[in-house]
Amino acid sequence: MRYVSPLTEDERAGLNDIMNNARSSRTRRRAHAVLLSDRGYKTDDIADIFQVGRNTVTSWIDAWERSGYSGLHDRARSGRPPILTADEKKTAEELIENSRSPRTVIQKLSEITGKVVSSSTIRRLALGAGLIWKRIRKTVRPKRNKNDYERAKKEIGELREWQELGETDIYYFDESGFDLQPSVPYARQPRGETLEVPSFRSPRLNVLGFLNTENNEFYCLTFECSVDSDIVVACFDRFSEIITEKTVVILDSASCHTSGKFAENIGKWEKKGLFIKYLTAYSPELNPVEILWRFIKYLWLPFSAYTSFDNLVEEVEKILRGIGSEYVINFS
Repeated sequence: MRYVSPLTEDERAGLNDIMNNARSSRTRRRAHAVLLSDRGYKTDDIADIFQVGRNTVTSWIDAWERSGYSGLHDRARSGRPPILTADEKKTAEELIENSRSPRTVIQKLSEITGKVVSSSTIRRLALGAGLIWKRIRKTVRPKRNKNDYERAKKEIGELREWQELGETDIYYFDESGFDLQPSVPYARQPRGETLEVPSFRSPRLNVLGFLNTENNEFYCLTFECSVDSDIVVACFDRFSEIITEKTVVILDSASCHTSGKFAENIGKWEKKGLFIKYLTAYSPELNPVEILWRFIKYLWLPFSAYTSFDNLVEEVEKILRGIGSEYVINFS
C-alpha cells in the first residue's frame, strides 16, 4: 500500500495553503491528495474521492516525493507549432476585418497561403486582434450639421439641469412600429432543428410614446392604423391633460411633427404647460426613446411573439405596461 512519507508541520501548512489558494484546480487536487495520504487514507480511497485511477494517485505522491511543491504543478508543454507564420497571421486578420463570413476567410487564406485552418482558429485570431462579430448599425451622422448637433446637445443638458432642480419635466417623444417580421434573426433552438416563423406581410402595431428618463416613466398610446398628424395631435392632446407641471417634450422634426395641423396646436398646449423642443436633423442619438425601441425589439420581445399578430400585440403591450417596473433601462 503506497503512502506519502510523513510530512513536517511546515509542509502540511504549505500544502494546505496550495489546496485552498492555488489557481489551478489540478494543483489544488494534488496537494489535497498528498495531505489525505499523510492522514492515512489508502490510495484506493483517494482515487475514489477524486474519481481517478489509483495509478494517477500514486504518480501524484511520487511527484511530491521527488520534487516537492514543484511536483504538484503541471509540467510545461511545448504544444503544437503554430499553423500560420507571423505574416500569414497578419494576412488572416486583414481578411477577418474585411470579410463577413469565417468560411470566406478560410477559403481566401487557403488561396493565398496554401494552408487550411479551422473556423475555431479564425475565431481565436479575431479575438486576439480585438475583433468581435456584431451587428453593423446604419448611421445618419455624415448628414447632420455638427454645430447644430452640439448646440442641441448643450440645450438638452441645460434642460436636464432644470429637471434636476424640479423646475420642469422632460419627456422624449417618438413612434415605432411592430409587425410579424422579427427584428431579431437569432434565437436559442435545439441542435439539429431550425425554428421558423411565417414570412408574410402583417398588420402593424404602432406605438407613440413619451419617455421620462429621470424615472423611467413611460406614457404611450397604441394604434393599428397609419400614423399621421391627426394621430400625433390626439396623443399630445391626451398627454397635455395628464401633466401636472411645466413639461418640455423633445422630438424629431418628422413631417407629422412639423405639419401645419401640429403647429396650430402648439399654443394651446403651451397654455397647459406643455412646450415643444425640436431636435436638430439627423440626431437620433439625442432621443433616448430610440434606445427603448431597441431594447423592446432586440432584448425584451420573446421569439414566441412572432407566431401571430395577436401574440405580438399581447407581448408588446405587456412590455409597455411594465416599463419602469419590470422593464427598466439605466439612462445615466
